[in-house]
Amino acid sequence: MRTVIFRTFAPFITALMVLFSIFVLLRGHNEPGGGFIGGLIAASALAIYGISAGVGPARRALKAHPMSIAAFGLLLAALSGLLSLFTRQAFMTSQWVTIDFLGVAVDLSTPMFFDIGVYLVVVGAIGSIALALEERESD
Repeated sequence: MRTVIFRTFAPFITALMVLFSIFVLLRGHNEPGGGFIGGLIAASALAIYGISAGVGPARRALKAHPMSIAAFGLLLAALSGLLSLFTRQAFMTSQWVTIDFLGVAVDLSTPMFFDIGVYLVVVGAIGSIALALEERESD
């Protein structure tokens, strides 16, 4: 299914899907969405790009091995839960901090970092599976 039309529009579709996955990730605690759903959308975008351009260009576009991305996400999710232990609270208790960024108050929280970790785990694991299946099919 490597038609000229598909190869032409796949990078644009991929970019839009990744942007939408980040939107779904960041709105996750207030409305439906979050790290898992956003990660699935981003992994689908990676699969579409892998089908259209090939596995090699898709792996180069990631800049890191998919399982390394998943491992970093798992580490980030675990560390976000451990921060509450330093304040003598139960594991995974939310911690909040407000920083001033360019004159705007930005609230950062451990649930947000946990969601980002889940996002990276899903993108890395599902992306690795999708690229491996595509690589096997193209041989």
